[in-house]
Amino acid sequence: MIYPSSLSNLINYFRKLPGIGEKSAERLALSVLSMSSDDVNGFSASMIDSRENLHQCSICGHITDKEICDICSDSNRNKNVICVLEDYKSVFAFEKAGNYDGVYHVLNGLISPIDDVNPEDINISSLMKRVEELDNPEVIIALKSTVEGETTTLYLQKLLENKKVSISRLSYGIPMGAEIDFLDEITLERALSDRKKITE
Repeated sequence: MIYPSSLSNLINYFRKLPGIGEKSAERLALSVLSMSSDDVNGFSASMIDSRENLHQCSICGHITDKEICDICSDSNRNKNVICVLEDYKSVFAFEKAGNYDGVYHVLNGLISPIDDVNPEDINISSLMKRVEELDNPEVIIALKSTVEGETTTLYLQKLLENKKVSISRLSYGIPMGAEIDFLDEITLERALSDRKKITE
């Protein structure tokens, strides 16, 4: 099918979104045509606003539109318990589960020598700085069970083993290779409550 160029461009941009194929992109693009001008303007403005104003929290690496994210600035959170995650999507998954009252540290990647991603390429040095400023903290390593996740977990364990820190990881009830942000709330809750100590 040959689309008008403006519609074809819109479809192509929707196809850039994860999980969106040709048919879904076409359906989304056509639905935009039936939206009011105000909604279309609001939609495009919100995308621009998100892209331009969201950045990493200066403490944990999660996304925020402030200098420090709402989680790090929340005085009711237990700052002595840090859950280490691969990306900000996993933070949203834990927050939706609603049973964790500690804070997070987002690595924004995993160690993967085959992809030329080394420890210095992800957010590890600031984690070490945070840990050193706390009194006997607990670090929960909540990375996916893949080669990259295991490599990163072992590297973090090695860095932390001589420090006064308790290290745990999520229960292995999480399926091998599963993405944290795709897990349901019950699975996450059970994995968190049944986390295993790596070191004391």
